[in-house]
Amino acid sequence: MGSPVPPDKRPGRGVVSAGPAASGGPALPPGVSPSPGAPPHHRRRKILIWTAGITAGVVAIAAVGAFLLYRHLNGNIQQRDVSGLLGSQPVDLHPQAENILVIGSDSRFGLSARFGRSLTTDQSDTMMIVHIPASRQWAEVMSIPRDSYVSIPACKMGNGQMSSAQTFKINEAFAIGNLDGNNTSLGVACTIKTVEQNTGIYIDHFVVVNFTGLENMVAALGGVPECNTQAIDDPLSGLKLSAGHHTLTPAQALAYVRARYTLGDGSDLERITRQQAFMSSLIQQVKSKLLNPVAIYRFLDAATKSLTVDTQLGGVTGLYNLASSLRDLPSSKVAFFTLPTYPRSEVVPSDTANVLWTQPEDGEIFQSFRNDVPASRSLFAASPSPSASPSASTAGPAVSGAAPSVTPGASASGQGAGAVPASSPQPSITPSLPIPSARTANQNICAG
Repeated sequence: MGSPVPPDKRPGRGVVSAGPAASGGPALPPGVSPSPGAPPHHRRRKILIWTAGITAGVVAIAAVGAFLLYRHLNGNIQQRDVSGLLGSQPVDLHPQAENILVIGSDSRFGLSARFGRSLTTDQSDTMMIVHIPASRQWAEVMSIPRDSYVSIPACKMGNGQMSSAQTFKINEAFAIGNLDGNNTSLGVACTIKTVEQNTGIYIDHFVVVNFTGLENMVAALGGVPECNTQAIDDPLSGLKLSAGHHTLTPAQALAYVRARYTLGDGSDLERITRQQAFMSSLIQQVKSKLLNPVAIYRFLDAATKSLTVDTQLGGVTGLYNLASSLRDLPSSKVAFFTLPTYPRSEVVPSDTANVLWTQPEDGEIFQSFRNDVPASRSLFAASPSPSASPSASTAGPAVSGAAPSVTPGASASGQGAGAVPASSPQPSITPSLPIPSARTANQNICAG
């Protein structure tokens, strides 16, 4: 077993320990005595325990903070279930793809006085269908002019009654549901029914954005870049900008997306172009602030307060998952375009306010959305997804042409007079559809 160590040779009794084996720790330089107290391995254990405890505490605090942040942002978002109000819907040919109807509400609540507060119902100031393909390799945003003259089916109103089927401008659908109660769910449901029955496109989700939080979103980002080819002087909103590049203030941004009558030719089509350009700049500005947690939090707080979404989308979690699936998508693979139209006055001279959808081009665009292939593929030379088929056999539900927009006596089914039966051959998809207004998200107005 070995002889005991003599008292005068024991560590700590005037003689330096023989080495790490004797002390349980690393050898000390000559002439240096170990510190009194617990052995070094005990001290290391305490340090590890303290470090682990502090780390666990930080993780716990972060987890609690993340949960509180999630609960706060999710609580900001209004969620509505409209599935029971839609009736018969088109066949969803590609369930892995997503068609999201974005409705910009022109509610004045919370806005500055210059934009008015007298509306008793909301109308859809902006309407877009965002198509996200199953491949997640590209995306398209199609703007539908608010003055499109279409068939509006019978819809439930806030007073519990059903409206009559009618032909009118498409933004009236949102207002019909909001009559007698300002019920967003009914307004959204009527809008979805109208869009689906006139385009044959299955709508997976909806997002309603009001203008109340736009100024706060822009403020959180420190402004949003903008470019205009001509000087802007709008007396109605007070917006004055010289030609060229600018960073819009919150008030300027709100005026920029809302102004219409005194800018350009005063048409809704020009306003749509400005809105699309603003959306592109807004997205790029958000990306530039990803390393600024304060700015991103303020932006998300303002943005979520402005949203109403369908319950199936899943609130913050659903929006995050959707954004995550597109995080690697370059802006050059996102196309914005406006549905081609022509003045209804060419058919009804007395109607100088509304527009009709151009056929067969619009029918082909609708078909491309249903078949999950890009309508504006010439912009980014995207290849159709393997599951997509441009054949007439997969053309999907009926597509309303120009006829139902002109004929006063639209059918009560909502398809409208002149609608193409689902069993009839649909227009084939051309290699590159003529969409002159299309631009990718990395192009601004000055880029052409």
